Amino acid sequence: MTSRSSRIRRRIGEYSRRDLLIVVLPLLAILIAGFWGASRFIQPAPPGKLVLSSGGEGGAYQRFAAAYADFLGRYGVRLEEKPSAGSIENLARLRDDSFEVDAAFFQGGTGEAREDEELRSLGAFFYEPLWVFYRSALAPASGKLDQVLQLKGKRIAIGGEGSGTRHLALEILRANGIEPGNTTLVDKGGLGLVEMFDKGDIDAAFVVGPTQSATVWSLLYTEGVRLMSLAQADAYTRQLPYLAKIVLPRGAVDLGRDLPSADVTLVASVATLLVREDTHPALVDLLMQAAGEAHGGAGVFQKPGEFPRATADAFALSKEAERYYKSGKPFLQRYLPFWAATLIDRLVVMAIPVFALLVPIVKFAPALYGWRVRSRIYRRYGELKFLEAEVEDNPTPEQRQAWLARLDAIERDVNHIPTPLAFSDMLYTLRAHIGLVRAAIVNRPTTGA
Repeated sequence: MTSRSSRIRRRIGEYSRRDLLIVVLPLLAILIAGFWGASRFIQPAPPGKLVLSSGGEGGAYQRFAAAYADFLGRYGVRLEEKPSAGSIENLARLRDDSFEVDAAFFQGGTGEAREDEELRSLGAFFYEPLWVFYRSALAPASGKLDQVLQLKGKRIAIGGEGSGTRHLALEILRANGIEPGNTTLVDKGGLGLVEMFDKGDIDAAFVVGPTQSATVWSLLYTEGVRLMSLAQADAYTRQLPYLAKIVLPRGAVDLGRDLPSADVTLVASVATLLVREDTHPALVDLLMQAAGEAHGGAGVFQKPGEFPRATADAFALSKEAERYYKSGKPFLQRYLPFWAATLIDRLVVMAIPVFALLVPIVKFAPALYGWRVRSRIYRRYGELKFLEAEVEDNPTPEQRQAWLARLDAIERDVNHIPTPLAFSDMLYTLRAHIGLVRAAIVNRPTTGA
């Protein structure tokens, strides 16, 4: 064991540390530069928390936020919900760098993208119908109200400040010439509308949200309150292109009670999630999967698989959402736990450029080291060649002694050249050639002094 160790030490000692450093350090610097370059593109590990700005109490946004929280919890990500007045406040929060939020619900038509916009859409998630409820006593004896203009001069609840409901309600009322000067507009929304109808504080209310909204559901069952079927729905979709005409079928809410008792025509915007551009891609992937589970089924206004879909309104579709609509769940997440899939995905980003550099480095390093060793031997050959050329002249005894002294110096230098075993043949050949030149000098006749 001792002899083997000594042989290994001797063999290692044959390599010049200086040569190794000269060869290895530049290549190591290139490799480190490759690591650094790759690190500029790799994302940090996904955070364990996602902050979502939802909506008002009793609204669908809060209901869906709870569904998302359940889904994300399965992957070890905690969803922190921050209630808001609605879509407009959500948009303001996303644009405020000082506000901690990663994603927010957004109602189509309540905002436009800026030129330097850093927000991205995740596509169309679900319809948000505009429901116009009114007190039954307002209906004429001949039938029901079917035009918004018939509410002129009444007390109308249009949703709270900062809500998407208020924005859309004002658009619809303005189209009908209804303004604060000729009608009482009440900035109220949510479940409190039921009590306001009961007390007679309002005559009508605009509500935006899917049928799952607690506010919508409560008003549909409130005695003395009716739902308006919009006779001019097509006209609204022409004036406000972000709206779509939809129909609530007879009995779709409650077959037993035949609610509604006839088909109801509504207009609807499409809801989505907006995310900041720097939201971690792994969290966006999870949000897309959560949306598929929460919104992918059948509903009153949709068929199975209709939502979510790759439709971008005012905001561009995010890259992660676009990839999800094309390929579905990320490949690694289909077979590995979330943490393992994201870890491997990050490591691959690092590994590709590193291996791209490592392979040529491994091939190039031995050749470079060999060139360093050979260059020292070739340099001595050069010195030997110059000396041999001088010997061709007729030497004097003094010149012969000088030449032999120079040759001795070359030989001593050669004997101390650190040479690996692989290059020993070149070293011994050089020594043989030194002997030939020595013999030539000794045997060369000299001229007299």
